[in-house]
Amino acid sequence: MKNENNIIPKAETGTNPIIFQNYDVVIIGAGPAGLACARVCAEAGATVAVFERRKQIGEKVCAGGITMHGILDRFKDIVQRTFPAQTIVTRHQRAEIHAKEAIIATLNRVELGERMALEACRAGANIFVGAQVQEINAGSVTVCVKNKLGEEKERQVHYTCLVGADGSNSRVRRFLGLPVELKGFGINCQLPITREKMEWHLNPSLFASGYAWIFPHRETTSIGVYGDSEMISARELCKNFQTWTQAEGFDLEGQQLRAENINFDYRGVEFKKDSRIYLVGDAAGLASGLTGEGIYSAVISGEYVGNRIINPSWENEIFTRLEARHARHLKAVRYARTYPKRLSLLSEGTCLLLRLGLLPINKAEMGG
Repeated sequence: MKNENNIIPKAETGTNPIIFQNYDVVIIGAGPAGLACARVCAEAGATVAVFERRKQIGEKVCAGGITMHGILDRFKDIVQRTFPAQTIVTRHQRAEIHAKEAIIATLNRVELGERMALEACRAGANIFVGAQVQEINAGSVTVCVKNKLGEEKERQVHYTCLVGADGSNSRVRRFLGLPVELKGFGINCQLPITREKMEWHLNPSLFASGYAWIFPHRETTSIGVYGDSEMISARELCKNFQTWTQAEGFDLEGQQLRAENINFDYRGVEFKKDSRIYLVGDAAGLASGLTGEGIYSAVISGEYVGNRIINPSWENEIFTRLEARHARHLKAVRYARTYPKRLSLLSEGTCLLLRLGLLPINKAEMGG
């Protein structure tokens, strides 16, 4: 039911809606996956609590790109830049891909989080920021929150359904006993500069099967790198990223580099362990192992699980296609791991096919 406490709490005030003892659905994590799930469940009349450990909804290491074949239409009002052209750069060539409409758009993750949180709250969900889950049990979670005076207080909250939307290092996933054996690593820096072109840099000698990116936003530019943790260590990837930024003329002095694991070890979204438990987004391992793309997978899986909670027999073709695309990306990752010496040939061949128009760029998208 909707009530006056269904507001997005402001981090600076330290206020939260009232935490009740029982909820139909408890969601840990207020990223796109958790918020999409919260909205769907609340719209159907379920009582929903979302617990977010951070005080700011939406913060994440991310280039902020949404592809045209995914969910771009839903967030047009908060899009910062759109790009009908893409530039693919390898050691020996450069491909310029053009389309009549936007191929990819960029947005701010905090703005995306605030937008999705507002939608979830309007539907009736309760969102608690600065709420650290201390313990997970069958049927209940223990949450530590701060009151208006800054005093910490633990509350035990009972649930009928629990949703892990708590990222690549998911505590809910660990509670289920599911390891993360397939993962990547991303490094991002938001520079106070403007660039016109969106670029993808493939260089196996620096990034193995991964890539570096240049994603322009409205007043800043996201630069970063993604790599498969099996093929390159985080330390080496960071070192090579700095080598690349120097060669590209980026000045990182005084800039904050942020890094995060990316889980692509997908083993399903629905689990049984004394209660109904689900995983969505990065917690489920639905990020692309090929590109690290995760926003589309997060939103689609969150909506899918929300509908499954309301109607356990509910099925959706969009989610089925997402699973199939994830499997194809994983197949490409395993091929690269098996034949690392072929990476240079693969990157050059891919760039050539893109230049000739023989390979649609959306083949690398999770929503393509």
